[in-house]
Amino acid sequence: MATSQNNTRSSTAESQSHHQPSEFELRRAGLVGEIGESLEQVLAQINALNRSLEGIIEIGNEFSSVEALWSQFETVMGRSASDENDANNNNASDTAGNGEGSKHGK
Repeated sequence: MATSQNNTRSSTAESQSHHQPSEFELRRAGLVGEIGESLEQVLAQINALNRSLEGIIEIGNEFSSVEALWSQFETVMGRSASDENDANNNNASDTAGNGEGSKHGK
């Protein structure tokens, strides 16, 4: 009985060592390889995108002082224009009221 078990073990070992991959295993290995290549391409493209975004941010940071200057200019000009408009509106309403009132009062 020991020899029959040895023969069975040796035939099983031989079949495992000479095991031909099935069609499923071959296709799976091919697909896994394609997926790996695709992921490498995606990684390379993400790295390129990251470098581009870093460059854009760097350029944007160079313009921060210019943006601050224009914002300050806009604030000053906006304040001056609104002050002038308020002053003009107040003067116009005051002169209109005084002018008519003085005409009617005389």
